[in-house]
Amino acid sequence: MTAQAGARARTRLGPSGVAAAGALLAILVAVIAPSALAPGDPLAIAPAQAFSPPSWAHPFGTDESGRDLFTRVVHGATASAGIGLAATAIGIGIGLVLGFAGALGPAWLDAAIARVVEVLFALPTLVMALLLVAVIGPGTGASVLAIGIATAPGYARILRARLRGVVRSEYVRFARHEGAGPLTVFTRHIAPNTLWPLVATATLGVGQAIVWVSALSFLGLGALPPSPEWGAMLNAGRVYISTAWWMTVFPGLAIVATATVLTVLGRRASGAGGAA
Repeated sequence: MTAQAGARARTRLGPSGVAAAGALLAILVAVIAPSALAPGDPLAIAPAQAFSPPSWAHPFGTDESGRDLFTRVVHGATASAGIGLAATAIGIGIGLVLGFAGALGPAWLDAAIARVVEVLFALPTLVMALLLVAVIGPGTGASVLAIGIATAPGYARILRARLRGVVRSEYVRFARHEGAGPLTVFTRHIAPNTLWPLVATATLGVGQAIVWVSALSFLGLGALPPSPEWGAMLNAGRVYISTAWWMTVFPGLAIVATATVLTVLGRRASGAGGAA
């Protein structure tokens, strides 16, 4: 029975989904227990081995201080993915407040929130994050908060649109006619049919947040060297790109691979939610 269930799951995911799930498992191991994959110290320097190209001893080469890039990329998953998750959580939290207040509140509040969200949504996320970092100040915490606030309008817009459709649905009206109280209607009908699309969107959002946070670090507005954060590693390696290409290629591949995996799985989740 377990084998049949696994076969059905693989069929639903498809080859790309299975590959993405396997890659996600490796990323999760790197996030939760990076020392299991790379037991070395990501900050340990060895000046005599600086700028060593990829080899058996150093699969990703070394940087300008002789630090092992494989170790730094693996340990950087904790920082980059953790920052992306935190930023997404902030964005979803703000989006939930705005979305529920707009869709379930009075008409004047809905109109006011809708206008604010439309104005904020018109700004590109990275541009808005840059503006917020300029006000708050650079740093890891500031970049997390800036990306979270910048992504909130998108989540609020999705939630508001979904809520308005669910609240006006026939099954919600039927439940109310049957005498169900507001809390029962909300917990049994509105919330389950509203939050799943947001969960699927958040899976995509984590990958996007990792890219945006890495972009801020690359610009020197987020995590700073020698932190083993992928964007900061790109920032440090850009100076040596013509002589030590591995310093930018491997952190960049880590960002692209993580964002791609989360995008594939997020689209699969969106499709499963729509089919349900």
